[in-house]
Amino acid sequence: MPLRLDIKKKLSASSERVKSVDIHPTETWALTALYNGHVMIWDYETGTVSKSFELSDLPVRCAKFIPRKQWFISASDDMRLRVYNYNTMEKIKEFEAHQDYIRCVEVHPSLPYILSCSDDMTIKIWDWDHGFDCTQFFEGHSHYVMQVKFNPKDSNTFASGSLDRSIKVWGLGSPTPHYTLEGHERGVNCIDYYPSGDKPYILSGADDKTVKIWDYQTKSIVHSLEGHTHNICAVLFHPKLPIIASASEDGTVRLWQSTTYRAETTLNYGMERAWALAATKESNTLACGFDEGCVVIELGSDDPVASMDNTGKIVWAKNNEIQTANIRGLASGSSDGEPFPDGENLPVIPRDLGACELYPQMLKHNCNGRFVAVCGDGEFIIYTSQALRNKAFGQALDFVWSGSGTGDYAIRESISRVKVFSNFKEKKVIKPATSSSEAMFGGYLIGIKGGDDSVLFYDWDSGEFVSKIDVAPSQVHWNDGGNLVCLSCKDTAYVLQYNAQAVASAIAMGQVSPESGIEGSFDLLYEINETITSGKWVGDCFIFLNNSGRLNYSVGGNIQTLVHLDTSSAGTTKHSILGYLAKEDRVYVIDKMLNVSSYSVMLAVLQYQTAVMRGDFDAANELLASIPETEYTTVARFLESQGFKEEALAVTVDPDHKFDLALELGHVDVAHTLVNEIEDEEKESTESMAKWKRLSDAALQDSNFELCEAASIASNDYAGLLLMYSAIGNLDGMETLAKSAEADGKTNIAFTAHFLTGNVEACTNILIETNRLPEAAFFVRTYLPSRTDEIVKLWKEDLTKVSSSAAESLATPAVQKNMFEDYDIALKVEEMFMAQRNVSKVNGIPSSEYLTAKDDIDLNLIELIKSQASAAAAAPPSPPPVAAPEEKMEIDVGEADVVDDEVEAEEETESGGAADDAMAAQEEERKLKELEEERKRMEEEAAKAAAIQKAEEEAAAAMAAKQAEEEAAAAAIAAKKAEEEALAAKQAEEATAAAAAAEEEDDGFGDDWD
Repeated sequence: MPLRLDIKKKLSASSERVKSVDIHPTETWALTALYNGHVMIWDYETGTVSKSFELSDLPVRCAKFIPRKQWFISASDDMRLRVYNYNTMEKIKEFEAHQDYIRCVEVHPSLPYILSCSDDMTIKIWDWDHGFDCTQFFEGHSHYVMQVKFNPKDSNTFASGSLDRSIKVWGLGSPTPHYTLEGHERGVNCIDYYPSGDKPYILSGADDKTVKIWDYQTKSIVHSLEGHTHNICAVLFHPKLPIIASASEDGTVRLWQSTTYRAETTLNYGMERAWALAATKESNTLACGFDEGCVVIELGSDDPVASMDNTGKIVWAKNNEIQTANIRGLASGSSDGEPFPDGENLPVIPRDLGACELYPQMLKHNCNGRFVAVCGDGEFIIYTSQALRNKAFGQALDFVWSGSGTGDYAIRESISRVKVFSNFKEKKVIKPATSSSEAMFGGYLIGIKGGDDSVLFYDWDSGEFVSKIDVAPSQVHWNDGGNLVCLSCKDTAYVLQYNAQAVASAIAMGQVSPESGIEGSFDLLYEINETITSGKWVGDCFIFLNNSGRLNYSVGGNIQTLVHLDTSSAGTTKHSILGYLAKEDRVYVIDKMLNVSSYSVMLAVLQYQTAVMRGDFDAANELLASIPETEYTTVARFLESQGFKEEALAVTVDPDHKFDLALELGHVDVAHTLVNEIEDEEKESTESMAKWKRLSDAALQDSNFELCEAASIASNDYAGLLLMYSAIGNLDGMETLAKSAEADGKTNIAFTAHFLTGNVEACTNILIETNRLPEAAFFVRTYLPSRTDEIVKLWKEDLTKVSSSAAESLATPAVQKNMFEDYDIALKVEEMFMAQRNVSKVNGIPSSEYLTAKDDIDLNLIELIKSQASAAAAAPPSPPPVAAPEEKMEIDVGEADVVDDEVEAEEETESGGAADDAMAAQEEERKLKELEEERKRMEEEAAKAAAIQKAEEEAAAAMAAKQAEEEAAAAAIAAKKAEEEALAAKQAEEATAAAAAAEEEDDGFGDDWD
């Protein structure tokens, strides 16, 4: 039977002729040596060039990775070897190695040796630990030496193939060959060793168009592969797959089965001659070099072929070898007694069970772990899991186990025939109701994937058709109870509930429809919008790995992420889920290199979450007692995700989580208690400050100003304090904030706070201290004019450092007072402001006066004083002062009439007694007092107006005097200028007269000289 390996092209890159290829063992890189003298490193996952090196103008015939040194070595037709660091692209070494073209280089698997062979018919060993000295020299071939290869079973020996038609085997300690293999009719171009130690084989390809397999122990030809129509350029045993690959100048790459030597397939990518092949034991990839570029393909799946039973016993396949290991208890403790951290590779010690007769592509335990089935090459074999004894075998395209019966299984014989076995005996044959069955799934029902993108389910016992679901799953996962199933499709997974009782009843009563099966057999519960690569049910919880490497679990459709696993360079997962051990509360995963690791997943937590999703809180509360306190936060986060935040607050033990929940629920007192419990050394941390800030915001939203103030102070939230103090009118708090902010260097907040409290002196000092002198000058001109001269002086001194002319242009009230309009009035306004501020600071301004006081903000005090002065100047003389009580009061006629009228009115009223007389006297005294106060007010206003008028007159006189002085100065300047002009005119006249006199004294040669 064929291997049935799906071939997937990973890279197809066009380039110059590729003479050599190599694949990196850990990175997704393909190294190509080109005929134009370049070396390129391709990333075959992304299809891009990772690195490119221009080594020579002549062809590079070979290049190999040296992964342990992060180097590659190349050989070119200039007879030189070059070594580069492929990470830094630094040249490590370059030297001349041979006297003719170098055909091949080979890296020793463990020692610091490099083999090189050449057309000069020699082989040399170079030791990089000794500066790449040539430590050994081998001669014996009579023609070009085309390739050398170390023996993986015994790395002290190597083989060489030459155009002298021979293959020679050498030892590192001897300059002469151990023996020679002869059998090719023409020159040998390529050789390879069998990768494992069970077969002593050498592979060779020659110009006689054949590939030969040699037994180097018997020195005989085991088999000869024919099929190519031109010279064979490269051959290899795939180190991971049972495949022989050969590349030829006929443009094809042929794949042969390494056990039966059957031709599997022929690859032709239309890129002319094929020159080189490469593979690695770490993956299923194969790289091919052609005249027109490079191709990298993946042969089948490189997912691990492994299975774990419910007790922790693992069985896996490495090529044809079957191994087993027991991982139970490994994760609980390492050698020092500490449990292994999640994700760390476990120290698994495998035990060989033996070799399998076929190449395993699927390996699976039955439901109780007693048997293990291996399927591949179109065949299956059932072994006992402990000793690998053959229990049953046969031909099958697919094999699946039943979810319940120990010896119950089914095989897909063809696309239209499925056989069901019970207790290892054939029971029935099912012919699926689909045009073509493409795959089969086991579990509590037999699942058959149809060619019409559907899956059909059949009953194990009766073979009856149960249901058809129109999805195309790649995997089907049943839980242990058989009531839940997950259908994993390309982009989505569907979780369905299986109604086993309804199905059993319908089958018993014969109510099965051949077209639709049994109605109501499945109910869709929820969907998982993930690409699931592997999964495992634990009760009603589904643990799965998605394609991007996240290990998740789903409870009732709610997905929680456990951990992010490593991924390939393309971002795809490298792991698969092996199983779950309930006694250890751990899920086990395995990567493509068969490394096993585990992650903690508490079963009690999963059961608790399942109970919550069912709404069974009584059962959930009982389960909570069995959950360790270390898992309470996990439980709380799950409750929070389900909307049960109060319950989450009661359960969580994480202070940060509890603080977040308390704020979300509006429990600011709880949050306050939590932040007060922060350790002293952590109180100044950024995280603690952020918590206080969040608490202050929550308290402010709750109108808890006291807590908001305390939290804002603790978090140094000066902006929040400024907002709150200004909103609630807290003068003392604003003054304290101004001092604190200024001490902490928050000058903007400090300036604003001082300004709101009227402390303009402090505002000015802040502007000076921060060297904002222009702003300070304009600020004091408006609010503190008495300090204008002082600030402008400082501004001048600072500006002189930049421009002295600009500094001199600044004016001050002391020198250019006329340039400061209403400066004297501004000084008086400052005095009034200071007096009013002192009164307000002592007595305060009651809030009842807000409606009238708020309009004072818009007052223009300078214009007000000027208007009052103008009004006082236009008003009649003020009345004489009011006499003392013992003197006679003089009042004008109008006021006397008012008083007489009031007295007459009082006399006309009926005086009921002495109390009424006293009240009348008090009222009269009050009115007299009001008149006296009004008189004093008018006198003060008149005096102020007179003072203002006098100041204005003085200012006008000073202005007039200054103007007269300036006019006199201008007149003096004009007179001086006139005098200078007269003098210049006089000098001009004298010069003219002198010239005339000189002309009269001319000697007579002047006019006739020309």
